[in-house]
Amino acid sequence: MQRPYNFSAGPAAMPVEVLQQAAADMLDWHGSGMSVMEMSHRGKEFMSIIEAAEGDLRELLAVPPNFRILFMQGGGLAENAIVPLNLSRGGVVDFVVTGSWSQKSFKEARKFCDPRLAASNEADSHTRLPAPGSWQLSPDAQYVHLCSNETIHGVELHELPDLKALGSNAPLVIDFSSHVASRTVNWQRVGLAFGGAQKNLGPAGVTLVVVREDLLGHALSICPSAFDYKTVADNGSMYNTPPTYGIYMAGLTFQWLKRQTEGNLRGIAAMEHRNMAKAELLYGFIDQSSFYVNKVAPDCRSRMNVPFFLRDESRNEAFLAGAKAADLLQLKGHKSVGGMRASLYNAMPLEGVQALVAYMRDFEQKQA
Repeated sequence: MQRPYNFSAGPAAMPVEVLQQAAADMLDWHGSGMSVMEMSHRGKEFMSIIEAAEGDLRELLAVPPNFRILFMQGGGLAENAIVPLNLSRGGVVDFVVTGSWSQKSFKEARKFCDPRLAASNEADSHTRLPAPGSWQLSPDAQYVHLCSNETIHGVELHELPDLKALGSNAPLVIDFSSHVASRTVNWQRVGLAFGGAQKNLGPAGVTLVVVREDLLGHALSICPSAFDYKTVADNGSMYNTPPTYGIYMAGLTFQWLKRQTEGNLRGIAAMEHRNMAKAELLYGFIDQSSFYVNKVAPDCRSRMNVPFFLRDESRNEAFLAGAKAADLLQLKGHKSVGGMRASLYNAMPLEGVQALVAYMRDFEQKQA
């Protein structure tokens, strides 16, 4: 039986194989007599799960040995406070604001440090990216923060900036929530990366933090112990009870990712190739249409989140009703921008995008 295609921006669709494995394990994980959600987080069964998950993720994302992988809670919104609590030392922090999520990060940081606006695309309605060469970077910044993929506005930074080449010695912090594991990461340019799991890695509840070791141990005195990266790292993400079932589901997703192939490509490289093909198909159809429009500059369009509009927005409800009838779900755009949004995360197959394009073409023809 073919499941509907779920284009939700998050919590998002998960790989069917992962859901099937979780269903098979639900009552009895590997003969333990327990569901994963019933296990002690310090028992040997769960310890084997989290150790495998961390190892698989390190391999998938090619995380260098001088970075620690932390499984935390609170999502990206909590990290907007936790990052400055750990890295700002109460000083200056530069922010590149490119959409709703980096704007939230900038505002939250005011409670803990001195945030400076290094660049913004607000004047362009978040449809373009300010060129790194135009950023006004502070010489005393403790770090530079950016969101490398803006889920709501559909803007993606396809190449991370080289801060040293821009004259900054500050570490780069990236919120990669909505495109983690969809493409490779240049860790030589990153000091810390964080993201919620509910886009590409698993269900809501797990927050991934990948942090360079030299950035540990500098938390403000007001930082809660459970949010101190050094404390979390020293305790193997076990200082408090971690989101055990979410980590298990993420671990299954990591194993699924490792099995993916596209020709000679495997893992993340295969997913990146596949994601480029999906995005090119949908953007290509929108661009040739006089019925739909995407307002984002082509050089910074997100591969993961494709916002688009019907030129005649009085037809929005009919479009969404027809899409649901065609088993194409969760296409309504974010309330702050309106229109439509198709999220093409790793679990979305090419066939789903083909079905969406076929429906969009048919709807356009019927409305002509």
